[in-house]
Amino acid sequence: MPEHIIRNIEKNITEDLGRKMVFVAGPRQCGKTTLAKNLCRKAGCDPKTRYLNWDSLADREMIMREQFPTGPGMLILDEIHKYSRWRQTVKGLYDKRGDELNILVTGSARLDYYRRGGDSLQGRYHFYRLLPLSYAELGTPGINGVKELLAYGGFPEPFLTQSEDETRRWSREYRTRIIREDLADLERVQDLSLIELMAMRLPELVGSPLSINALREDLHVSHPAVTRWIKILENLYMIFRIYPFGAPKIRAVKKEAKHYHLDWTVVDDPGARFENLMACHLLKWVYFLQDIQGRDMELRYFRDIDRREVDFVIMDKNKPVHFIECKRSADKHPALPLKYLKARFPNVKATQVSLEDRPDVMSKEDIRMCAAHVFLRELG
Repeated sequence: MPEHIIRNIEKNITEDLGRKMVFVAGPRQCGKTTLAKNLCRKAGCDPKTRYLNWDSLADREMIMREQFPTGPGMLILDEIHKYSRWRQTVKGLYDKRGDELNILVTGSARLDYYRRGGDSLQGRYHFYRLLPLSYAELGTPGINGVKELLAYGGFPEPFLTQSEDETRRWSREYRTRIIREDLADLERVQDLSLIELMAMRLPELVGSPLSINALREDLHVSHPAVTRWIKILENLYMIFRIYPFGAPKIRAVKKEAKHYHLDWTVVDDPGARFENLMACHLLKWVYFLQDIQGRDMELRYFRDIDRREVDFVIMDKNKPVHFIECKRSADKHPALPLKYLKARFPNVKATQVSLEDRPDVMSKEDIRMCAAHVFLRELG
């Protein structure tokens, strides 16, 4: 394992810092601070003097007094969005010293949450999302790299430890901190124990359309309450949802979303965990194209009223460009729902990805069949 794992957005952040501020958001402990400090060193700056963290009392006082390091170079402001006047502070700093400072702002869910709610900084920054480690970032060749990610997850600390016991321990503590600390900081919620109960129930439902009504009945709460709690967990980067791809000629369902976890190790079922890993990699790729190239990409899934289902549909400007089905085993033939969808959209790429190693081939239906390590390496 390399000493420093190069993240897929590093090169682009470096280029953008020469033009504007850069904001990087993502789940806690996914490597934002490590990324920022490594970029600082590469720029010839010392993180000890150019990195300020709002959670540090000494740094907090400097930020509130607007006493920032002198001279040109990189300046990292971590978790500054916890400060009620952070927008005014960052705006003033950029307007006064933007020519000499390369300002990198990092934060977890709250940074993205506040960024979307009225933005006085518009036009002064580029925004990136950093998600957990991907297969391509690790550079580990072959199927073993995928299986290691499957076992230990994509968060750097448990992955680098390479211990299933430590992974379970980390995951349990991580979920508790998100709900007991981050959620309480972001939202006014009284029923934390019920949200924890819901969060424990959700991994069992990965891979199937998520029924808010069924959760409501399980928890004995209102439909609006469950809907709000799910949205809160999304805002906290604990889960994400993807929605159905619908077209009249395929009689698709148009309501229930499927959900996945950024920490896929919480999913016990092997097939569902592999699907969750694939979902995270595809979401990361879609985010990359959105954040770097400004493309109108989406990740969806297909399910019709006859219960035919294909795991993922990549959309570009509301049109399907790639159908992707996940299989644990290296099946000899493409899945029937994938063949059905490919027949109705013959110009759309279709791929069946298996966890097991297999030859990379095209079927007679023009569907690619390949192993996960081959497919994920190409996502970059």
